[in-house]
Amino acid sequence: MNCLKSSAYFRKVFPLFFFLLAACQSFAAEVKTLEIGAVAPDFSLPGTDGKTYSLKSFTAAKVLVVVFTCNHCPTAQAYEDRLIALTKDYKAKGVAVVAVSPNDPKAIALDELGYTDMGDSFAEMKLRVKEKGYNFPYLYDGETEKMSRSYGPIATPHIFIFDKQRKLQYVGRLDGSEKPGSANAEDARNALDALLADKTVAVPQTKTFGCSVKWVEKGEWAVKAPAVWAKEPVNLEVIDDAAIKELLKNDTDKVRLVNIWATWCGPCVTELPEFVEINRMYRRRDFEFITISADKPDKKEKAQELLKKMQASGKNYIYNSEDKYKLIEAVDPKWQGALPYTLLIGPGGKILYRTQGSIVPQQMKKLIVENVGRYY
Repeated sequence: MNCLKSSAYFRKVFPLFFFLLAACQSFAAEVKTLEIGAVAPDFSLPGTDGKTYSLKSFTAAKVLVVVFTCNHCPTAQAYEDRLIALTKDYKAKGVAVVAVSPNDPKAIALDELGYTDMGDSFAEMKLRVKEKGYNFPYLYDGETEKMSRSYGPIATPHIFIFDKQRKLQYVGRLDGSEKPGSANAEDARNALDALLADKTVAVPQTKTFGCSVKWVEKGEWAVKAPAVWAKEPVNLEVIDDAAIKELLKNDTDKVRLVNIWATWCGPCVTELPEFVEINRMYRRRDFEFITISADKPDKKEKAQELLKKMQASGKNYIYNSEDKYKLIEAVDPKWQGALPYTLLIGPGGKILYRTQGSIVPQQMKKLIVENVGRYY
């Protein structure tokens, strides 16, 4: 390798090789967190509001707060309201708050999204801002991660507070209690109060807790996962009226998503991949995805083949009778009979959601995560 690296010939003939080698060496380098007293590195990043932001965008602020956070992390979500409150309380005092997502959305596999209804793409960041009513700019650095690497966040959230000269005076956690409602960003507020009073921050650095930053080079599992999931067995069992009723009682601590479908139903087949994605997101939680085929019993092989093609490795059943009206009554008397039909059932059989027709995937994800929980 040393010969290759020192050879002008090989560099000329294999430029892509050396480009990738340099990139890998760069990625392998440890990301170091800025030290207290360091000057804030400049940046130019797009915000969800359509503007481009740099350090100059916050020139008027006495104090600048940079928070590295993201959509999908349960800890980051646990601190959202506290960050909104902090921004509101300190804006009139000359404090500017800006949030940055350092994550490469492609480095996150579906099964890492079990505590959220949104990934970390720029488009989903825009949705999160609208839904939560962020009162601070939310910037995307998932494309190059250049700015994030220069600051060195360890986890999400990770807060950096700079004085008027944009020298780092506090870095670490917002507070020491993740559970919403149990704290109010006291560590960050103490640092802000000290700086606004021209005092030294008593505790300038703390450790932080949260999801590790999803750097581009850490997306190995996201690349491998689809091939692993594709090998999962797909089974199809016969189910009768009594078993359906027992299933819908849901005497478990799980949220059950039940989809009634058929191979001959176009909308059913079209939306099956959405259900497979949802299952992969939440199956590590208190969640279970179940399909019931309304195909005739002698079409079991055909139904199973389609399920295999869709990689639907959850629990799959096919109704044991050709009497579709008995199936309707067994599933839900409120169901008028059109396919697809979907139920979201809470523990104890409580119907959380029902729809005749195709689901809206984003709405379904939100319903699920609101019922299984966004936090640890």
